[in-house]
Amino acid sequence: MSTRAGRWPLLAQRRPLVAYLSGIVTLDLVAIGFFATSAPYRWADVLMFAALMACGAVCIEATRRLGMPAGVSRDLLSAWWLPVALLLPPIYALMAPILLQLLLQLRVRPTVLYRRVFSAAAIGLAGATASVVFHTLVPDVSVLARGVGPPIMLAVGCAALFAVLNTALIVIAAHTADPDTRWRDVLWDRESAILDIVELCLGVFVAIACGLNMALLVLALPPVVLLQRSLLHAQLQAAARTDPKTGLLNAAAWQREADTEIVRARRTGETLALLIIDIDHFKRVNDSYGHLVGDQVLISVAATLRCQLRDYDVVGRFGGEEFVVLLPRADISEARRVAERLRTRIGRMAVPADDALITVTVSAGVAIMSIHGDDLIELLAAADLALYRAKELGRDRICVPAVQAVPSPSPESPDDAPA
Repeated sequence: MSTRAGRWPLLAQRRPLVAYLSGIVTLDLVAIGFFATSAPYRWADVLMFAALMACGAVCIEATRRLGMPAGVSRDLLSAWWLPVALLLPPIYALMAPILLQLLLQLRVRPTVLYRRVFSAAAIGLAGATASVVFHTLVPDVSVLARGVGPPIMLAVGCAALFAVLNTALIVIAAHTADPDTRWRDVLWDRESAILDIVELCLGVFVAIACGLNMALLVLALPPVVLLQRSLLHAQLQAAARTDPKTGLLNAAAWQREADTEIVRARRTGETLALLIIDIDHFKRVNDSYGHLVGDQVLISVAATLRCQLRDYDVVGRFGGEEFVVLLPRADISEARRVAERLRTRIGRMAVPADDALITVTVSAGVAIMSIHGDDLIELLAAADLALYRAKELGRDRICVPAVQAVPSPSPESPDDAPA
């Protein structure tokens, strides 16, 4: 199974996710077969489809040198397949994402094949549904180009239906991949909702322009390309700050934000805590189950950290199986309480691998500003020593570094204290 998973990454995923992805792709193929045999074919439709796909290809080629961030990224290709859904029979809405996703795979950034296939199927099913609804309500789609209010409002409604269905299919897949993730973490946030509205408006405008005269696509293409490049540039800037596997801040970005927080805390006199968290015996996971499963463990640990921390806490991956957390306005008791909660929650995780469930534990070192150090380097060194002590004591525990005490008659001195 591990060998097959190395060749076919889909097999390394959870069985419910495999079943869901396979079901969506199968449904898409059935829809293609149904509409391919029942749809009327006209040269005017084929020409319009080719023109819209050519515009999509130009957008992809125009952004190829800029690149595309790893993981989930947003583009404005809906500006081209939404008009396909509104102006042409449903079979074209099913085929459009296949062509553009294939072009993305070949020309921009190759990714795991099953993700491309699922994306094409989800977009195709959402587009075909919107197409069927719009053509049912507006039998003569040419009225869309006449500027009549009701058809335009119906087009907006069907575009919104497309966005909702497409998002729902992807969100279900994301939640099935990680059932512990809260629905609100994979549903729309403010930024994604704004992007969906922008795509909806672009798609309807392009549909109206294309319905009026296909030559107007030449005028619609440059602003769409410019908007898409701006969007991808912003995403690439964000991606440069994050770790590609976990989505947390990478080491360089975390250090910059941590330095900013330390300067602020020093100026205001507030407390601040730093945690270094290390997964115990992580090499055994990679050796026993493979690196794909090891990556899933890292992703699950990162998701747990993100869910259990405040929005303004600074969390990042420091490298390998090591994570760092900065807790603004946290004293030593709160820092130990947070660290203990993280240790407990991570210890309850269960990551599926073949027919087994993998559980891991973590050890953590805690350092407090003005007690164990006054700058980032000193705090990292103190927390790292505490982490080393936690591992010496048997792992799966929290340690705080010893504080140099003022000499007193008592022979006792504070030591590392496991939580």
